[in-house]
Amino acid sequence: MQPFQCALRGARLLRRRPVVGAVRLAPRTRSSTSRSLDSEAHTKEAQQAGGGLEAFRAKVAMGPSMQHFLQGAAPAQESHRWPDDATEEADHYLGASALAETPRKVYLETYGCQMNVSDTEIAWSLLQKSGYLRTRTLEEADVVLLVTCSIREKAERTIWNRLQQLKTLKSKRSSSLAPLRIGILGCMAERLKEKILEQEKLVDIVAGPDAYRDLPRLLAVAETGQQAANVLLSLDETYADVLPVQTSGSSPTAFVSIMRGCDNMCTYCIVPFTRGRERSRPIASILQEVQLLSDQGVKEVTLLGQNVNSYRDTSEVQFLSTAPTPLSRGFSTVYKPKAGGLRFAALLDRVSLIDPEMRIRFTSPHPKDFPDEVFQLMRERPNLCKQIHLPVQSGSTRVLEAMRRGYTREAYLELVHHTRASLPGVSLSSDIIAGFCGETEADHEQTVSLLRQVRYNMAFIFAYSVRQKTRAFHRLPDDVPMEVKLRRAKELMAVFREEAAAANAAAVGRVQAVLVEGPSRRSPLDLCGRNDGNVKVIFPDAEMDDGSGLGSTAKAKPGDYVLVKISSASSQTLKGTPLRRTTLRESADFC
Repeated sequence: MQPFQCALRGARLLRRRPVVGAVRLAPRTRSSTSRSLDSEAHTKEAQQAGGGLEAFRAKVAMGPSMQHFLQGAAPAQESHRWPDDATEEADHYLGASALAETPRKVYLETYGCQMNVSDTEIAWSLLQKSGYLRTRTLEEADVVLLVTCSIREKAERTIWNRLQQLKTLKSKRSSSLAPLRIGILGCMAERLKEKILEQEKLVDIVAGPDAYRDLPRLLAVAETGQQAANVLLSLDETYADVLPVQTSGSSPTAFVSIMRGCDNMCTYCIVPFTRGRERSRPIASILQEVQLLSDQGVKEVTLLGQNVNSYRDTSEVQFLSTAPTPLSRGFSTVYKPKAGGLRFAALLDRVSLIDPEMRIRFTSPHPKDFPDEVFQLMRERPNLCKQIHLPVQSGSTRVLEAMRRGYTREAYLELVHHTRASLPGVSLSSDIIAGFCGETEADHEQTVSLLRQVRYNMAFIFAYSVRQKTRAFHRLPDDVPMEVKLRRAKELMAVFREEAAAANAAAVGRVQAVLVEGPSRRSPLDLCGRNDGNVKVIFPDAEMDDGSGLGSTAKAKPGDYVLVKISSASSQTLKGTPLRRTTLRESADFC
């Protein structure tokens, strides 16, 4: 078969399938006369070029330019028409509406985990640079963007319900205003792109987690009345050069993304399919952002990633000679050991030195990646919080094997013992799934006993929700009835609360340093903050020693550290009496 025939055959095959790749544009109709004239012109050109490969090249050379498509897509407006001789530069994809004198207002809603909070800040930073304005009033918005979660079915149902509400809002929008544009960003966009665009037809744009740089162009296309999507995953996108704009105003806490994606491929988890492979952000970029947050007065930073402690920066040549970090004892992975790169302990070391008065946390880690260097740093540095998230998912070795977690119950418990021996008083939290494929009552009871044995300070417990694309979806029957899943999740929650209340009770009578976050939600007379272990602490909003040593008093405000004597405890909250304002370094002498 000749090359030209191969090309035409491939083109015909592509036209039979819906376009859901990097960019999807709703088709525009053309008249039969226009198609006929184009066909005759192309035939004549092909004849002149001599046929075969030369004819194909002639067609490409004589085909329409990018300006042709943009002019045809946008309504004719003389003041914003694209010049025929314009060159195609980076910003010229912005259409007539995007160049209008009145900037578009964007309303952002965030669902799901802290990574989505970070993604919202990245997306807003990029849109702000393109001239968009932010509004916190939905009725004022020209563009509504939902940053979505796809980890569980309940999260997705919430988004579908919200889209129906927005559809009603869109239909009621005044005809004197530009049409309301709606977009889905993040994990759900990546997982359900076809359904969102084709079946439901509720949105104008869809952008996956690695496509936020493309948002201005996608919105420009949407302004022409067409749908647009970019859901391609990247092997290297970390948004290292994008400084996120905090969406929480003057909050004393912030999130800093250090890596994206995951390579662990647990059988139940959708993350590798919605966020792609692991790639780490260069350390220089992370340090720059943390320094900026410190300069802005932020007092606590949480380092974010799907598997933060497998961080591995290979951006500089000198980092490549670093020896691989061994896994925790008794743990394994589905991938080969990764040699070279600046590792998580080195990142923690440098981040913690930026501001001794700034607390540093991290989430979520995987239990397999905890070398002793991390524990040693956390023991030595007062601003590295003595709190670790150790997701166990199940207390049954048999279920852990089905989940492909890479460890046994015994190996996990050995790590817990080692962690507590290395960091006395450490606060532990975990993730647990109830009712995974094939889980028996005996398996469930092993998870119950593990909860009692470990006694977590915090836990996130969910009934298993099967996700398409995962190994469990393809290989393991979802054979535990929903009512059984819910009953087991409820039992696990009850046991957790009982044990957490006992763990938190150990704090009664002690003095703890609390970072004030703001007023308590339940009482305007109280303040709320978190201790080093990330447990919520409530105390009266009263005058106290201001910590200056001059005998003066003052009320605490968000961002202050306060010494609080704990008087009572529950499974989720501590209550106490404020003693004085303090500093992080000074508090080490009292706590």
